[in-house]
Amino acid sequence: MQEIERKFLVTSEAFKNEAHKRTRIVQGFLNTNPERTVRVRIQGSDGFITVKGKANKSGLSRFEWEKQISQAEAEELLHLCEPGIIEKTRYEISFADHTFEVDEFLSENEGLTIAEIELQSENEPFEKPEWLGAEVTGDTKYYNSHLSKNPFKHWKNEA
Repeated sequence: MQEIERKFLVTSEAFKNEAHKRTRIVQGFLNTNPERTVRVRIQGSDGFITVKGKANKSGLSRFEWEKQISQAEAEELLHLCEPGIIEKTRYEISFADHTFEVDEFLSENEGLTIAEIELQSENEPFEKPEWLGAEVTGDTKYYNSHLSKNPFKHWKNEA
């Protein structure tokens, strides 16, 4: 139940031509405490509840537990979530024996596109597609739980 992932900004929309799957996601947070976040997600027609622990020092790994629930249950739980619902389109891209998940954020976070890759170990090598930009692994402002409270559209106003 350990999740190991790296996150990157995306430099172009070229990933869309390589995507083999596209899914709409709506999610909210029942708890955004940095020690443990509890997320409710509707992904396509499926519902999920996920608990994530605090990331390690490198920001590469953390505990993750996820359970599938019905879409109706997820819709009900979204009403209990803290303010700040995340909406995004997820693209899945197979590239050099790995799968990249690219999230194109909508609504309050429009303009932000982040790619994630899950790995088997923190040191696992992988090839980077040309559209992969700067790494933001461990930078908490790119966590969905943070984006729900401080949306991307407000960042230009930050010093």
